[in-house]
Parts: sequence; C-alpha cells; structure tokens
Amino acid sequence: MPSALITGSNRGLGLEWVRQYAAAGWTVHATCRYPERAAALRELASAHPSVHVHRLDVTRPEHIAAVAAALAGTPIDVLVNNAGVYFERWGRDALGAIDYGAWEETFRVNTLGPVRVTEALVEQVAASERRLVVAISSHMGSITDITQPRDYAYRSSKAALNAAMRGLAHELAARSTGVLILHPGWVRTRMGGDQAPITPEESVAGMRRLVERFTPAWSGQFFRYDGVPMPW
Repeated sequence: MPSALITGSNRGLGLEWVRQYAAAGWTVHATCRYPERAAALRELASAHPSVHVHRLDVTRPEHIAAVAAALAGTPIDVLVNNAGVYFERWGRDALGAIDYGAWEETFRVNTLGPVRVTEALVEQVAASERRLVVAISSHMGSITDITQPRDYAYRSSKAALNAAMRGLAHELAARSTGVLILHPGWVRTRMGGDQAPITPEESVAGMRRLVERFTPAWSGQFFRYDGVPMPW
C-alpha cells in the first residue's frame, strides 16, 4: 500500500489530497497545526483507518522532529509540502503599507517550512518505492509572470521555494528521489476565494495524475496542475 504525508491537511487543497489518497487506498499521514480544531479532517480519519493525523506546524522545528521520529523507519512514497499562507492577498501591501513581520512569517511557512520538512523526512522518502517530494507552489512565484505590483511577500516566498526545490532536486538525485513543483491553479478555497474557477477536486486530481506520471526527467521542473510547464 503506497503512503503519503501531506502538510496543511485541515482544509482546502491539503484536505482534498487526504480525501483522494484515502479513497484510493493509500496510507495517509495528514498533518496540521491544530488537529483538535480540524473537524473535517478528524471526520475523514474516522471514516478511513488508513488516515493518521499528526500535529505539525512547519515553522516549529520541534514539531517536525517529533513527526520524523514518530515515522522513523516508515517509508513515505509521496511527501506533499502543501502548507502555505498568503497574508496580503488582493494587493493590500502597497508601498507604505507593507507588513514586514508578515513577510518574514510568509517565508517561514512557504519557503523554509517545506525545506525543513523535506530535510527531516528525506530518509523515509528515500526508503519508499516512489521516492517523490511534491512542493505546492504558485504561478505567482514565476518571475516571468509578474505583470503587476504588490503581493510581494507571497510572490517572493514562492519564487524562493521554487529555487530551493530546484536545488534540492539535484541533491536528492543521488538518492533516486525526485522533486515535483506544482501550481495548483486558481482554486476555490479560503485562500483562492469564491470566484476561483477550479474546484479542489479538479486541482488535486490533476496534480495526482502528474504524480502518477512522474519520471526523473521532470525532477526540479515546474508544472501547472494540468501538466502545462510553467515559466520561471
């Protein structure tokens, strides 16, 4: 039975990753900051004995170390670095109104968090059959696609995530472990808003298809959920 670990699993895309992998018969390690508040995730875990819920704040090294210790010797086929924040969405960060504390927190979650989690769980991923790290990025991390101002914290955090994951792809190649960087599209979640054209079900189904089709030649590459290569 293949296995996955998914960060930020309490709602949105993370919860949908858990739902789809659980329905497909995978063992799923679903992580979030406050499991006691994650009613939808706990309900999903109750319905699927293969879903295991763990407390994990990706900005807290002690949480990451605890999860890594709990899963020592447990192969993880697909590690999905999904947890993310977008504090300044809808362009609320014009010059003169930039919240630098929020910018620093954005980097801690969106950039450092996925690298920390990957570093802590690399042995478990390398011990699996599929050996794949997935990073949920955004088209807003594409420097080529920046055609308007603002959203500085989110854009820069995702561009940095892309750069870090591209570098990790080269290092992890020695362990036969791949890295897949994905843009989920504009999705109808709390972050994406009600006007987004893509449902979480559609987005995750598309990303899962890319996971299934993954080849080493894709490692470190950046794709939209439907397989279209993304510009850098």
